[in-house]
Amino acid sequence: MTASLPAHLASSASPFDSPRLLADVGGTNARFALELAPGQFEAVQVLACGDHATFADAMRAYLASPAAVAAGQVSHAAVAIANPVDGDQIRMTNHHWQFSIEAVRREVGLDTLLVVNDFYALARSLPHLPDADKVQVGGGMARAGAPLGLLGAGTGLGVSGLIPTGSSWIALNSEGGHVGFSPANELEVAVLQYAWREFEHVSAERFLSGAGVGLIYRALAHIGGQPMESLSAPEISRRALTGECALSEQVIDVFCGMLGCAAGNLAVTLGAQGGVYIGGGIVPRLGERFASSCFRSRFEQKGRFASYLAQVPTYVITAEYPAFLGVSAVLAEKLSA
Repeated sequence: MTASLPAHLASSASPFDSPRLLADVGGTNARFALELAPGQFEAVQVLACGDHATFADAMRAYLASPAAVAAGQVSHAAVAIANPVDGDQIRMTNHHWQFSIEAVRREVGLDTLLVVNDFYALARSLPHLPDADKVQVGGGMARAGAPLGLLGAGTGLGVSGLIPTGSSWIALNSEGGHVGFSPANELEVAVLQYAWREFEHVSAERFLSGAGVGLIYRALAHIGGQPMESLSAPEISRRALTGECALSEQVIDVFCGMLGCAAGNLAVTLGAQGGVYIGGGIVPRLGERFASSCFRSRFEQKGRFASYLAQVPTYVITAEYPAFLGVSAVLAEKLSA
């Protein structure tokens, strides 16, 4: 499988001295690729984190694959990880992996191992996303040279932003998914009250994530006095999309409304008149159901700032591996410094 930069960014691409290893590590899966020239991503593989005891084990498993062996010796690598990155020690929030960056670099035999937050890397990819890799939801028009907002629900809730500075951009190392959840209507108040039974601190991520879909389901079943099945987030989404379960449909409606409110909060916080982008694994799978949901109306529902937000476009990122674009740029900068 090959993923590529837009043609205007890859036109001057030339082979590297050696392939570069790129990875996008979430709480569930680790995605790996080799970059053979700027924007030329080959040998993409997705490994389940749970199948490997350590991150180094997952890296070695990928590098031992036939495609990686055939590409030759890897000297430089960059990893986007769903976790704060502050110094050498990494302890994942939504998975048990913990490691020293320097120790993994030595163990795997790399000259360079760069680790950054996954939504920092994804934010860096936004200016390079072609139109084919994003879908606009609702109205609005991007203002050139304005900040961009980014959030995405998957195993957790990632948040970042991109701030223009001259001819380049600065991405934010944000952990905004862990801000306290703020309900916007009576039903969300009741859902929050249910969640307080399980968690002392209920963050936005508690609802806007895979586990959050399950939490919303349990809360709504309790509020409505309905039987509560043990369902995974994918099964709840499947039932909602097929229309076979009214409770599952309500779960997705509440989820989309909460996400719209969070996206609107991010837009006004950053002044993101360049647009707000939705990444992560959950929303793209909802397809037209998300586009026709209350997401956009809740995004604009900010009282006196409703007209301000009506002008801000919102996009769903549909690219399969968008973080590779960003982490590639970060590694290129590191090696050219």
